[in-house]
Amino acid sequence: MRDSIKEVIEGSFDLHVHSAPSHVKRSIDDIDLIKKASTYKMAGILIKNHYEPTSGRAELINTHFDFHTRAYGGVVLNTTVGGINAYACESALKMGAKIVWLPTRDAKNSLMYGNMKGDFFDREGISVIDNNGNLISSFKEVVEVVKKYDATLATGHISLEESLKVCDYAIKKKVKVVLTHPDWNRTKIPTGIQIELGKKGVFIEKVWANLDDRDCTTDEFLGVMNKLDFKNIFITTDRGYFRKKPPFESLVDCIEFLVEKGVDIRNIEKMLKSTPEFIVKGV
Repeated sequence: MRDSIKEVIEGSFDLHVHSAPSHVKRSIDDIDLIKKASTYKMAGILIKNHYEPTSGRAELINTHFDFHTRAYGGVVLNTTVGGINAYACESALKMGAKIVWLPTRDAKNSLMYGNMKGDFFDREGISVIDNNGNLISSFKEVVEVVKKYDATLATGHISLEESLKVCDYAIKKKVKVVLTHPDWNRTKIPTGIQIELGKKGVFIEKVWANLDDRDCTTDEFLGVMNKLDFKNIFITTDRGYFRKKPPFESLVDCIEFLVEKGVDIRNIEKMLKSTPEFIVKGV
């Protein structure tokens, strides 16, 4: 590994990683994940699980292991926690969760494409808007809870229409909001809209897995970064799937790709260090 890559990794964050225990087979478990990241002095990893909060898991790791890297948790508002449920949201945030994702695998928009690998039950899709296109009251309750804890709201796998309404509402309420992997085939957001939202203050998540799996082009991946001057953009791997490279190795691949494409190290560090740190810490 090049020295420049090591410097970028040290102090970096990956706020979207899937590890075991999980309902879906994963390439690495929670403890080995944080242990590996700690070896290279990463600042933090946020563990994501579609069907259960991970804040308690993160707290156990931080309490019982003297890792350099801090584990973070979040909650996804899928059916197993009651969907758009302010009580589940508050419970997870009280336990230390940092990100609240709107429905992912159970989103009405996502289920229009069918089940994802590992889904194990039939369910109705969840939407955050009603038949008239208005944001539902339970969503607004969730936003108030997220604001109370100075946490971050993320769009999950909801539709373009929903995402636009959610982002505008969150900005109005002065709540940090993330546009979740807008380059993925189920949640594809045109680059022009990504840029527009980024200028408004929405954090745009650029996911290495989406480029690596060819869900998007190099121009789609890099173009938004350049247009926003690398502001309000953060990079994640969304890795942990057992047939793909594990998260840390994927992060190295991403950094090497960015360096090869001529992205300045300072801008890479902005996307891997200062912006994600603000998302989880508010500093």
